[in-house]
Amino acid sequence: MITFTLAISYPKLSKLLMHLQNIIYNSGGFIMVLVTFLGCSQTTQQEAQNTTQSDSTVATSTENQKTPASGEWVSLFNGKDLDGWSVKIRGHELNDNFGNTFRVEEGILKVAYDQYENFDQQYGHIFYNQPFSHYILRVEYRFTGQQPPGGEGWAIRNSGIMLHGQSPESMGKDQDFPISLECQLLGGTGSGERPTANLCTPGTEAMRESQQIPGHCINSSSKTYDGDQWVTVEVEVHGSELIKHIVEGDTVLVYENPTIGGGVVSGYDPAIKRDGTLLSAGYISLQSESHPIEFRKVEIMNLEE
Repeated sequence: MITFTLAISYPKLSKLLMHLQNIIYNSGGFIMVLVTFLGCSQTTQQEAQNTTQSDSTVATSTENQKTPASGEWVSLFNGKDLDGWSVKIRGHELNDNFGNTFRVEEGILKVAYDQYENFDQQYGHIFYNQPFSHYILRVEYRFTGQQPPGGEGWAIRNSGIMLHGQSPESMGKDQDFPISLECQLLGGTGSGERPTANLCTPGTEAMRESQQIPGHCINSSSKTYDGDQWVTVEVEVHGSELIKHIVEGDTVLVYENPTIGGGVVSGYDPAIKRDGTLLSAGYISLQSESHPIEFRKVEIMNLEE
């Protein structure tokens, strides 16, 4: 148990608690915060117990990161290199960017597999090195080329934006997906409907209209995007209260109350997967799932005051 005694005015309490949560995110155990309110006739104390995912190395993720100012669009990708990001690919150590999977070419963040002999379920993710809670994330993406040998049929023109995820340091070497919420990005295959910005839930669960969402994935109401056209997806995240998926300005999916739970994730540390834990903050990552994809914009607006 870690105990802090702090002097703070009431309006800033919520912001402070979230800042403390980001500092100890995935640190394991619990934290008790004793807050002394200024301007009150009597001194009062409040104890808050927060149960979070476990990760003793989370400090390395947030080191030297500057939180974007509220209400401003800030690019998370500098257009030159992968500075500020960490790579985790299944079967490889943290920051072993096997096959140069994640790369920057001509100002575009690319996910490519030209150096793979066989994909062999080497699912990967590139994590931004700072957790967020309340924000709008805007991504412009397009699918290109073909899968490498060994890519599964279901992964054709399939990738994702992972939200409220565990830290990259806390992932197991052979873990396939981070425990997170996935805004699933899909491209059309030339026949039939295939909406994008769907929701998938590796190691998580969520609710929609006060009902538990059944199964692993649920489709959005977006149209199908065929070919190699650029598509703009925004995700508006309000902690654990509300999350919206937006495609080309249209809201296509809304859900709430995300928690750790369910399956469709393997190779994780059991200490991390604490079923029933409410997800109100976490890491953002972009996925490599065997089909080449490009991102020309990855930017965020912090909604924290």
